[in-house]
Amino acid sequence: MLTTFEQIFEELRSRGARKRMVAAWGVDSHTIAAASKAIDLGLADVILVGDENLITKACAEEGVDMQKFTIVHNPNELQAVAQAVQMIREGQGDFLMKGLCSTDKFLRAILNKETGLLPPKGTLTHCTTLEIPSYHKLLFVGDVAVIPAPDIKQKQIIMECLVKTAKAVGVETPKVALIAATEQVLASQPATIDAALLAKMADRGQIKGCIADGPLALDVAIDQESVEIKGLVSPVAGDADCLLFPNIESGNVFYKANSKLVSGVRQAGILVGAKVPCVLSSRADSIDTKLNSIAIAAMSVK
Repeated sequence: MLTTFEQIFEELRSRGARKRMVAAWGVDSHTIAAASKAIDLGLADVILVGDENLITKACAEEGVDMQKFTIVHNPNELQAVAQAVQMIREGQGDFLMKGLCSTDKFLRAILNKETGLLPPKGTLTHCTTLEIPSYHKLLFVGDVAVIPAPDIKQKQIIMECLVKTAKAVGVETPKVALIAATEQVLASQPATIDAALLAKMADRGQIKGCIADGPLALDVAIDQESVEIKGLVSPVAGDADCLLFPNIESGNVFYKANSKLVSGVRQAGILVGAKVPCVLSSRADSIDTKLNSIAIAAMSVK
């Protein structure tokens, strides 16, 4: 099992066959620097779709040789994003990355019913991968960015996408913690009821390929000492691979608390549910986060 991003980089290098990434409006220095590192590390080959003048300027700022990229000149941001999606549809790339364009424009192109990347009746969700120095393995977390208040069917889809991503990174049977404010099933807290239902669905094989338990409070999901103190018996508690949060507020706060308050944390973010993995990180995210996201997407390509 791979427990760090560095191990993921090494695994991708060992495979030899690089995946092809298409960066939509990949004109900014952070996207270009991360893409350049991905090429240098042997993680992917990169096509930048965007204004060549802006790409030239960003490459000069970062000291990056433009010749390492394939550049598709398109000076119009919206058209460049649509063109990048079309290139994926035509098989010219294996996965997509958001460059300097807004998340709204990126999602609009992916979700377009006629020209986008979402299968019929599909659901798009965001999977975050965290490498936290105090935890003994990678954590796969959802949904922190796309689905605001998932119903139980959407929670099942998020859960299945988390499991799919964890498996792509080498977790044979992911342990999923269904997060709530308490381990008790309480009628006054709907999140606990959904968690109990999803756990039972996993027990009965309706959700396949994982071990799930819930409701679990965050402390017992990831801390063995808390499990022992509370006397909880669970196949997941204290050793979770995946955390399914009940809504976007709780998931997003967890993600940002880690990113801003936890020293040494490393993270990645991709969209799951489209025809290919799609790197979705904030325009303000670090080069390291974008590079990690490229690696997770490359591992997730079928």
